[in-house]
This record gives sequence, structure tokens and C-alpha cells, in this order.
Amino acid sequence: KPFRIPSPSMVPTLAVGQRVLVDRVSFRFSDPHRGDVVVFKPPAGAARAEAVGAAQCGDPRAPDNGQPCPRGTPERSDDNFIKRIVGEPGDRLKVVRNRVYINGQPQKEPYVEPGSHECMKEEQPTCDLETEMTVPPDHFFMMGDNRGESSDSREWGPVPKDWIVGNAFFTYWPPKKIGGL
Repeated sequence: KPFRIPSPSMVPTLAVGQRVLVDRVSFRFSDPHRGDVVVFKPPAGAARAEAVGAAQCGDPRAPDNGQPCPRGTPERSDDNFIKRIVGEPGDRLKVVRNRVYINGQPQKEPYVEPGSHECMKEEQPTCDLETEMTVPPDHFFMMGDNRGESSDSREWGPVPKDWIVGNAFFTYWPPKKIGGL
């Protein structure tokens, strides 16, 4: 299925307006993995958060205690988002200076937008969420590659596997960007 990139949250991997193909079948037979770029339905309220910067977490205490949102709202949005899986079920996850730590270890993230680890807490309160949370069973923690321009699981929580539409695997537009992801 074709999908158009609507925001700068995945720069430099994907640019606004770029088009990708999404495999909607593979995840019916296997699980997604850390590093996959996926299209999914976020929790309800996530689209509003991306537009106006007001997130809706299923645990309203999370942002106040310096923790990534540990669970989303039970309702899913009708919108499609595209982000990278950074946390799998059971991972203990925290974010320090926009860098993901899994089970206490910093992750190598060569795909992250250069400068995205610059962190100004006043402008981006989700750049330092140093209290660990555990990704629930059958859920995945999503983040954009352009951390400063991404509304993601830090704000609205992990996404159930059932809400993942598919794996983005190939870009076909513009022609100079044709290739695999």
C-alpha cells in the first residue's frame, strides 16, 4: 500500500511528501523489530498532539514524573503515522537528551537527524525522560528520527501490535529517492 510522508518527524530518513510502499502482510506472520520503520494507528489524541503539541497519555502522571508515557489511551486514532520502532515488548526504556536507552544501554541510532540530540527542555519537555518505563507485552515504542520534530510514544504511549498497519520497505517518490529503507 502506498503512503505519503506528512511531517518532518522522520527526516533525514524520509522527507515531507516522499512516498513509500508499506507491506501489510509480513507482520501477520512475524513480529516487528527495533529499527523497523512502520505505519500504524496511534492512540486517540496523537494527531491532535502532533498538530498543537498537546499530548494525551493513558497515564497523565508520566510526563510530570520524568517518564515516557507508559501506556496510550485505549482508543486508537483513524490517522496513520509513520515512525521507527525503538522499543519492543519487555524493554526497559528511558530517553536522555533525545537518545534512547534500552535496559540501561544507550542505543546506536545512525538514522537519527544530526542535531536531534540537542536538548532544550524548555522547548521540548520530552527530550529528557530519565525515569525508566517498561514497554507492555504486545506493544511497541515508536519515535521519529527527527527527535525535536516528532510527536511520538514519549508523549502518547506504546502502540499495540494490532494497530500496526505494516512495514515501510521501499520509497518510490521522488524518483531521485527510489530505493529500499
